[in-house]
Amino acid sequence: MSAAMPDRASDPSRAWEEWRAERHRSVTGPTGNLALVETRWLPAGERPDLTAARAGQRDSVTVTTVERTDMVTGEPEYALRFWDAESPAIQNFERTDAFPFDPAWVLDATYTPVEDGRRVAFEHIRDNGGTRDLAVPGDIALTVDGADYTLSAFDDDGTLLLVFGDPTNGTSTYGAGRFLFVEHTGEGRVRLDFNRAFVPPCGFSDQYNCPMPPRQNRFQLPVEAGEKLPVFRDGFADQH
Repeated sequence: MSAAMPDRASDPSRAWEEWRAERHRSVTGPTGNLALVETRWLPAGERPDLTAARAGQRDSVTVTTVERTDMVTGEPEYALRFWDAESPAIQNFERTDAFPFDPAWVLDATYTPVEDGRRVAFEHIRDNGGTRDLAVPGDIALTVDGADYTLSAFDDDGTLLLVFGDPTNGTSTYGAGRFLFVEHTGEGRVRLDFNRAFVPPCGFSDQYNCPMPPRQNRFQLPVEAGEKLPVFRDGFADQH
């Protein structure tokens, strides 16, 4: 779920353009979102054999492993992921459309840590309605257009990642919602720069299983900032 964190340059719009360029490089890289062509879950109890999986693959293919917890048994599950630097998705990708930069969508908020490491249930796209509990280390409180929100951002390798939805989803933006990394700005304070909201990995490859926005993370007004949708050549998106 990688994306560049904000750098606070003297010219925010220029910094945003640099972030946009880095996003393009990231999603089109050899192990970027567009390169993932297969996620192969292994039978229960079986561990991945990378040497065997890499045998006979093209030079453009990278094989990695992934681990998750089985929702029923609580036991670890393993998968092999196959990334192709020459995937059809990369070859047909043009750009990711975005709203123009708008400083009004850079919002400061209050952050209250949760000492006991609360876990919140997030529904995932490909878990048939099931939920996975993710660690939410604190509450983010802010007011947007006169409405008060208490948001749940989960811990993504030490960084707060907000999964949010709004009325643009399914029209001008990705239908399952968008992601946003949250920046700590001081004790009890965070900043949400929605200009850097991004399409989740599952918007680039159907081999990902992304978390969906929980109810408390759904905004009432359209968030017309950040990335909209990936754009492919010749209607490729309809096949991807």
